Amino acid sequence: MAGVARFVASSLAPAAQRFAPQAAAGVLRQILEFAIDGYQRFPSAERVAENKLAKVGGDTQLAIDAVVDQHIRLAGVQGFVTSIGGLVTLPVALPANMTGLAIVQARMVAAIAHIRGYDLDDPRVRTAVITCLLGEDGVTDRLKKSSLVTSPLAIATAPVFDPELDRQVATEVVAELIARVSGKRMAITVTRRVPLLGGAVGAGVDGWSTYRIGQYADKSLIRRIRRPIEP
Repeated sequence: MAGVARFVASSLAPAAQRFAPQAAAGVLRQILEFAIDGYQRFPSAERVAENKLAKVGGDTQLAIDAVVDQHIRLAGVQGFVTSIGGLVTLPVALPANMTGLAIVQARMVAAIAHIRGYDLDDPRVRTAVITCLLGEDGVTDRLKKSSLVTSPLAIATAPVFDPELDRQVATEVVAELIARVSGKRMAITVTRRVPLLGGAVGAGVDGWSTYRIGQYADKSLIRRIRRPIEP
């Protein structure tokens, strides 16, 4: 996990530090590929999903609950590690935390999608996965403002893949990740004299946001009949 985060963070850092979501959107696609397809000792979303299904005898809801629990713990660990240094390490930790959180949450959502019968090789499904990273409040707010035109379920089951929508979603998700991590930075500032407390705050915030996204993905990505992509 740490190796993947360091590798991708080196690409995401310049865009993140300039707070230019559109410039970082392309890197988010690389993060999504790592999260879904796996990387070295970081198992793919499909492998995680199948492992949980096997352990619970094929019960899809129990498997989804297990996936969410696992990724809450992973989010908490990376949130603690990237927050423990307080303000001293913050310029480096900010992009690393964005990367780690995006990888953990994207794999969680993708594993839920696989359990529900979606094809993770389908670009429509991959767009739906990153849309879920906005969370229920984020999606609802953007639908009201028309900065997002439809829901994760509608994206995953659309008749055709829409590249422009995919780019729009990626840009919105990067902006959301920057906002979340920047908000957490303000909380850590309060605990700057107690570095370990900063780590606890980071772990709690990232764990909670991962739980909320897991619940939203569970509710949104209901089982549907797959449709092939039209040429």
